[in-house]
Amino acid sequence: MEEMKIIQARKQDAPLIAYSIMAGIGEEICRNLAGADHTLDDVKALFTQLAEASDSQYSYLNTLVAIDDDGTPMGACISYDGANLHQLRKAFFELAAEKLDLHIENMDDETDSGEFYIDTLAVLPDYRGQGVAAALLMASVDKAAASGKPAGLLVDKDNHRARRLYDKLGFKQVGERPFAFVMMDHLQYSKQ
Repeated sequence: MEEMKIIQARKQDAPLIAYSIMAGIGEEICRNLAGADHTLDDVKALFTQLAEASDSQYSYLNTLVAIDDDGTPMGACISYDGANLHQLRKAFFELAAEKLDLHIENMDDETDSGEFYIDTLAVLPDYRGQGVAAALLMASVDKAAASGKPAGLLVDKDNHRARRLYDKLGFKQVGERPFAFVMMDHLQYSKQ
């Protein structure tokens, strides 16, 4: 296994962050964002621009990156204080309208002010099965603890592999929440 270090993302990590977001939300939602008049490359450009920004939920400032001993990125995890969701996602709504002609209204909140939200987690294919996801998650749990709030996340009810990892690390189901009009399991970290 490669040596691994968790670092604060840098602006140059924006393409990795965009990849992580798109992998996390899945191809179907990405195609829905693109609509009939845009491409997946347009969606990637949108998320890359959001990752480069300082005022976005997908900002590099909200992202941890796992790197190997050569400094090559292995994966990324985006997390932030849920109390900031509405302010942080304004950039997404504005840029989606500008770049994709997508006007989003009535989007349910995937988190709230009472938790530190783990928004996105993705590991590059060459590094899967090496503990990268677990290391990124636990580093995000540490960020949550420093904020004084529990770490929370959503998982698709059909994503059994991710759910096993979350259960193993100490996340417990506390309810359900919608994301992109799909009901997800809502988990929070609980020390075992």
